[in-house]
Amino acid sequence: MSLIFDIKKYAINDGPGIRITLFFKGCPLSCVWCHNPESINSQAQKMYTASKCIGAVKCIEVCPHDALTLTPDGIKTDVERCTLCGKCAEVCPTKAIEMSGREYTTPELMRIIERETVFFDQSDGGVTFSGGEPLMHHRKLIELLDRCGERDIHRVVDTTFFAKTDLVLEVAKRTELFLVDLKAWNSDVHRKYTGVPNAQILNNIRALAENGSDFIIRIPFIQGVNADEETLQNEAEFLASLPWHRKEVNLLPYHDIAKGKHQKLGNSYEPGELAPPSDDDLELAQQIFAAHGIRATVGG
Repeated sequence: MSLIFDIKKYAINDGPGIRITLFFKGCPLSCVWCHNPESINSQAQKMYTASKCIGAVKCIEVCPHDALTLTPDGIKTDVERCTLCGKCAEVCPTKAIEMSGREYTTPELMRIIERETVFFDQSDGGVTFSGGEPLMHHRKLIELLDRCGERDIHRVVDTTFFAKTDLVLEVAKRTELFLVDLKAWNSDVHRKYTGVPNAQILNNIRALAENGSDFIIRIPFIQGVNADEETLQNEAEFLASLPWHRKEVNLLPYHDIAKGKHQKLGNSYEPGELAPPSDDDLELAQQIFAAHGIRATVGG
């Protein structure tokens, strides 16, 4: 079974053409700025939006473990009693309660993917496997990649690349394009904001280039993390040194869209000094990458 927290149809920013994107739940990184914080935990989670709750109490009535209580602040869950069965979410009339994470079999996912092939054929699109981190689920990922390959469906893997190199190269045999995150150049900075160092990630990027695989680098672009000139120069020099034919970087300006999702999960959101890049930051980045023969686009 594959634990999926979202399936996005008609996706146009996750690779070429019109695509369907499957989001695996679970990630070895815990990026402060992650815009899908529900993707980090590798277990199913319950999300609650108090402003949507109308006090219908159907959720309380259906809960088999008496884990829910209606309070002046809305529905409260006793986490010791709750088994995350999802019955409360099924009956909530306003979707104030939602479940993040559903298990699918490979045949189920292939049926969902195959229903979109008419759009793939018209637009040179395909399927993108994202997350979370799809490489955490490598057995199911490889199985799905093989099934899609048998049907000539274009395959993209959107990844942090925090994985063993042997695994990366095994997945590369089955993947037409990678979307690879490069979150920070300095390993200490990377660890501070994501929870892990970046040496393995940089090694995998080099290995992928030397393997002749096709990939695009995606940089979540953030003041206080990686928008300074020294970082940009180091990244550009590293990428320019690789035997990489595409030479394409996608800059993704920081935003705080995750704040609402953290509230739904009952988490606090503390972005600290993080801030969106200025127009000057974006222009500088594009100039530095261009000087190294790399095309940098903004957004996507």
